[in-house]
Amino acid sequence: MIIVDKKTIAEFLAEYITNLSTTEIENLIEIPPQEFDFSYAFPCFQLAKFEKKAPNIIAKELKKRIKLADYLEIIEATGPYLNFKVRPQIVLQEIFKLQEDYGRIYEKLGKSKSDPLRIVIEYPAPNTNKPLHLGHIRNMLLGRSLSNLLKYKEELVFEVNLNNDRGIHICKSMFAYRKWGNKKEPNIKSDHFVGEFYVKYNQMEKEDDKLIEEVYNLLRLWEENDPEVRALWKKMNVWALKGFKETYKKLNISFDKEYFESDIYWRGKEKVLEGFNKGIFNKTEDGAIFADLKESYNLPNKFLIRRDGTSLYITQDIHLAFQKKDDFNYDKSIYVVGNEQDLYFKQLFAVLDMIGFKEDKFHLSYGMIYLPEGKMKSREGTIVDADDIIDKIQLLAYEEVNKRYPELIEEKKKERAKSIGMAALSFFILKFNPKSDFIFNPKQSISFEGETGPYIQYCYARIESIITKSKGLIDLNIKWDLIEHEKEISLVKQLNYFPEIIDSITRNYNIHLIPQYLLALCQAFNSFYSSCQVLSDNKDLEKTRLLLIRCVQIVIKIGLDILGIDTLNQM
Repeated sequence: MIIVDKKTIAEFLAEYITNLSTTEIENLIEIPPQEFDFSYAFPCFQLAKFEKKAPNIIAKELKKRIKLADYLEIIEATGPYLNFKVRPQIVLQEIFKLQEDYGRIYEKLGKSKSDPLRIVIEYPAPNTNKPLHLGHIRNMLLGRSLSNLLKYKEELVFEVNLNNDRGIHICKSMFAYRKWGNKKEPNIKSDHFVGEFYVKYNQMEKEDDKLIEEVYNLLRLWEENDPEVRALWKKMNVWALKGFKETYKKLNISFDKEYFESDIYWRGKEKVLEGFNKGIFNKTEDGAIFADLKESYNLPNKFLIRRDGTSLYITQDIHLAFQKKDDFNYDKSIYVVGNEQDLYFKQLFAVLDMIGFKEDKFHLSYGMIYLPEGKMKSREGTIVDADDIIDKIQLLAYEEVNKRYPELIEEKKKERAKSIGMAALSFFILKFNPKSDFIFNPKQSISFEGETGPYIQYCYARIESIITKSKGLIDLNIKWDLIEHEKEISLVKQLNYFPEIIDSITRNYNIHLIPQYLLALCQAFNSFYSSCQVLSDNKDLEKTRLLLIRCVQIVIKIGLDILGIDTLNQM
């Protein structure tokens, strides 16, 4: 079993290049543009300063000295580049033998640590005063797909959620319900019902800005454990959490453990006070405790306990870091939170570092998501609820399925529309770099053409249709020299990169590279399919091409499974 990647080529070249380390060679190796037949290219510019020769001459001389490795089909010098083509047989054999383990080939070769990492991923951490919205969908899709990826790479992953169920925002919904709710029970999805009162409060506050004083009084009563206020809080929390669970189910999300701010918000005070007593933290003249982060961390100072002795949000997170460590004994803790909290997490990690909590922590930051109509504002009621966008996407998918396949029975139409709709939603959002802002266009996302989830699903289904029509046996007993068409070579080239890309994403969490890879692979397949007939009177050629497209199908399924997207044998 062998995998040919940049590192393999670098180790091979290191036998002939003494002026650069293997790592330096690996960092220089490039993946050529798709139109080139070669798998990897090594530019010789860096060697020119050592050998005092033109890069193109160095490339030619290296080519003459190098003995062809078994896994390489050809080495060629083109200008200042030394180009390498991996043998198609190596790539297709590994995919067909490993099947859905192909992306785990590094593990199979023993290149990763023998013991799995224990990784905690915290998402989506909603507030219980309103329903989950479109921004939460991005959060949940990132958290879910990253969890799937790390599980696929055989790490031990724990998915957890923090419910922010106390504070002034929660009290705004409570106040509005108590004043204008008339003790009504939910007549719509329960978290939407709670959210309506949050919007109602913000509308009424514009007319009477003194309402906030009553809200703060409600918060004070809550913290004093007033029975009536606590009963109302508990009732509305149950409504919100019940609604959340229904939304999580639609996205196939579940958690190993859920935390509640109301249970832990005060418990971090002990850590802060201990730090103050040790001289780690400082106190203002009016009694507030803060962390001085300017000198050592080049960050703004951060208050940890208010002057009246009450906890802040960071107080809770200090405790939660320790709590998660106790619960899961993790090697790494990942927080999936929007980029408006970038500074906060730098401060949190600095404070934890100050008190000696040195565990590996990472903030997976992501940008804003907009609709064509513009920015969403929850307090004004212009937010797009997660349920509404899911329902809209599935309705668009149903209309598309009904138009294309009117002969299907109604149950099958709905089932297929659900899979296609969720593929459209997930793929469109995940294809963007998490750090970037973007506009979500529901109609564009549902297209069977273009850079969409349904396009990838359709590609998979098309391959399934070809294989079904052929009725031929697919195995490795083929004539390898028949893989010679440029479109075939291009397709094999894309397949070769998959384990390397998956392994890099495991380290840097750039999950958008999976959708981008799947688009490139499916585009290469469609280009191949338009130029190369699979079903043929030449049975040797047909068998060879059936193996090739089956390998494409295997890799598509791995990628879609990680993204949480169904594969369909028929579209």
